[in-house]
Amino acid sequence: MRVLHIITGLGVGGAEQQLRLLLRRMPVDCDVVTLTNPGPVADGLHADGVSVTHLGMGGNRDLAALPRLTRLIRRGRYDLVHTHLYRACVYGRIAARLAGVRAIATEHSLGERYIEGRPLTRSARGLYLCTERLGSSTVAVSATVADRLRAWGVPARRIHVVPNGIDGARFRHDPEVRAATRALLDIPADAFVVGGVGRLVPGKRFGLLVRAVAALPGVRLLLAGDGPELEALRALARRLGAGGRVHFLGECDALPDGPHAGPTVPAVLDAVDVFVSASDEESFGLATVEALAAGLPVLYAACPALDDLSAEPVPGAVRVPGGAETIEAALRHQLELGVRRLEPPAVVGHYDIARSATSLLGVYARTVEAAPTVPRVRPPFVTPVP
Repeated sequence: MRVLHIITGLGVGGAEQQLRLLLRRMPVDCDVVTLTNPGPVADGLHADGVSVTHLGMGGNRDLAALPRLTRLIRRGRYDLVHTHLYRACVYGRIAARLAGVRAIATEHSLGERYIEGRPLTRSARGLYLCTERLGSSTVAVSATVADRLRAWGVPARRIHVVPNGIDGARFRHDPEVRAATRALLDIPADAFVVGGVGRLVPGKRFGLLVRAVAALPGVRLLLAGDGPELEALRALARRLGAGGRVHFLGECDALPDGPHAGPTVPAVLDAVDVFVSASDEESFGLATVEALAAGLPVLYAACPALDDLSAEPVPGAVRVPGGAETIEAALRHQLELGVRRLEPPAVVGHYDIARSATSLLGVYARTVEAAPTVPRVRPPFVTPVP
């Protein structure tokens, strides 16, 4: 089977890293097309032996990219097209239909109010639904996302739940890595350090975390990620008198053997003492599961990966809804408990990347066996992506 993966960009992000992890475990001939930004994850895919093509798309309204993408799909003689992230799903589904190839899409970042960290507008939702019908099915990364898709009107028979996965061994705590990372970042060995990982966008609510840490003298914060909120968060930390205690690390690669400029996500998690996810709207909560794999106590506002699995509390994970004051109180409690590493809970094994790859292979097989090709159609009028 030959599969073409189409993704909006290949900068460091959860969906991008998830794609690379999956391709490492899929016994399928796969190529990748990135519409924009062939960033560090593209370099990692090249290192893994995966062919990556940069389409050079100029923006959301670059309709000239559509015929280029269609020709690429036809030339590759692919059995299936698999799209990832909003823009790639819209253009990729249309191009696949024009090329006469079945397409599925993975919905990585659909929230109630946000999609991929940006406010979810009526026009974005409408275009998503129109192009969703051109594909064969949609993969939801959690039962929560599947529920949201059904609420939108996507038929249940077209939705498959394939949870995100992690390589738990990569996050196993290593005291030597902890010491080396703290030395690299000039953080004292005895400092109490809070960690956060994710794109710096309003929906992640990192400002609450900055406020909570600023209210705790001596406590430091490591934020691994980049995004449009960076300068606002820097200014907030300075205004609260915590500029020297909040460390902005930029994009951090989740794969230790991938190219990266600074510490990897596993190294950051080794260096911190408690992990906090303040976002109150998530599609999965990948960073939270990674932190649990690292043996960290975790404070979180929302995490479908945990909430969809069982009504029972996950050892080491505490839900902390509310604002900065609630997070501050929970962190004070962690300070009283002291620095500790926990055994990774069973949920980490449940979300093993090998299981996710096996489930996805099942979706591929059912899709291709149902009908290997679809009729080619003439190019329709295409509404620009909002």
